Amino acid sequence: MSFAELDHLCRRLEALGHAQAMLGVDEAVNMPDGGAEKRAEAMSVLASMAHEMATAPHIADWIDKAETEDLDAAQRAAVVEFKRSYINRTCLSSDFVARQVNAAMRCEQLWRQLRAKNDWKDFLPSFENIVLLAQEEAARRADVLKLSPYDALVEQYDPGSRSAEIARVFADLKGFLKTFIPEALEAQARRRERLPLKAFAGPFPIERQKALGLELMKAVGFNFHHGRLDISHHPFCGGVPSDVRMTTRYRTDEFLSSLMGMLHETGHGLYEQNLPHDLSHWPSMKARGMAMHESQSLFQEMQLSRRPEFWEFALPKARDILGLNDVTIEDLLAHVHRVERGFIRVDADEATYPLHVILRFELEQELVTGKLAASDVPEAWDAKMQEYLGLSTAGNFRDGPMQDVHWPSGAFGYFPSYTLGAMMAAQQWAAVERSVPGAAGQIAKGDFSGINAWRNANIWSKASMFSTPEIMRQATGEPLNAKYFEQHLRARYLG
Repeated sequence: MSFAELDHLCRRLEALGHAQAMLGVDEAVNMPDGGAEKRAEAMSVLASMAHEMATAPHIADWIDKAETEDLDAAQRAAVVEFKRSYINRTCLSSDFVARQVNAAMRCEQLWRQLRAKNDWKDFLPSFENIVLLAQEEAARRADVLKLSPYDALVEQYDPGSRSAEIARVFADLKGFLKTFIPEALEAQARRRERLPLKAFAGPFPIERQKALGLELMKAVGFNFHHGRLDISHHPFCGGVPSDVRMTTRYRTDEFLSSLMGMLHETGHGLYEQNLPHDLSHWPSMKARGMAMHESQSLFQEMQLSRRPEFWEFALPKARDILGLNDVTIEDLLAHVHRVERGFIRVDADEATYPLHVILRFELEQELVTGKLAASDVPEAWDAKMQEYLGLSTAGNFRDGPMQDVHWPSGAFGYFPSYTLGAMMAAQQWAAVERSVPGAAGQIAKGDFSGINAWRNANIWSKASMFSTPEIMRQATGEPLNAKYFEQHLRARYLG
């Protein structure tokens, strides 16, 4: 059977993907600077090998024949997803993939060194090369997929999403946030007249922060038999479903940014750990794109971990581990619900965060099409930061266009997933409230079993067997609807 051939190939590709994932995690977490050159070479060779294996011409025949075989529903879904994956992979040659991976690894390594120095000048040549490769990739994919160049890149992260629809949704969201953020800031000022923002007494030793994070990660359902937490320059969730690797970064003067980062990445980790295990090598059993992935991390962070009920069970643990003896739930909520215009995307609150994403979405489209030169990014970035958030990044490259790892690593088309995921998370929580009696009360007791059971049945177990809109429709009763996100923001910040 041709399906059996595809099944065997998927197992081999999964094994190679496992090796690539772990080398990537080690590069970000443990590798000394002196290992960079050989690691980039190893990663590019593995990427080329996997690409050659996955794009061999005879695979097209296997797919064609498998489509005519007597398969069950799960097998048919696997063939559909493998065909989509095959078409996307064959857009690029193995040589190009090796060249791109090598360049991205080197640029990312350089970024780690130069961001701390605010050194845009020395970073620019490597970044320009990454942009050229992204343009080449986009052109190659667009020709095969019959999409615009930028949409061909978005397709790699969120299959089925198109920039025109994203732009429409984002334009409406910008209009909403333009009036909402000032309202939220005014409401916040009134609350602070009654309850001034309390400064927590630091320093907070890293080991104690980690201990609190590990305890809360375990409480919400993360399985440490199949995962671990480390430190990196940029928080991420990587590895493979059977061995999920998450990272955070710490500040000793405060603990909430790291803790919220851990819980955010835990959402990613829960999704990966709860994908179907038995057939994990099938493409249909892998995560359904980055918008869905971000919906799971933001569901965990924003919809659960920033709720008052979450801190009813979490604050006693924080008191024991960090010594927050004179801190109340109201004090904590004043911090985790704080709205503040800031430079850094990963530290932004959920009200201003979408503007950070929209800025990147707009700029990367212009980079991919060649309308914006890499050398002009700082100026364009500064103009949009002033327009959207009233802040200037002139000369501040570290907190401006050098703050994210995505572009140095060649990930163009990824950013829209963050805000689409936030909208999806709000809609999913509304569905949970309808389906799980007393969900908020369960959170207050530290019991996430009912909520996680809903997520498993409606999101995690569906993997990539359906499209993102169809998974959302099945889970919530309708396709993505931005009203739930807007209602969530109004209830939390204006209520």
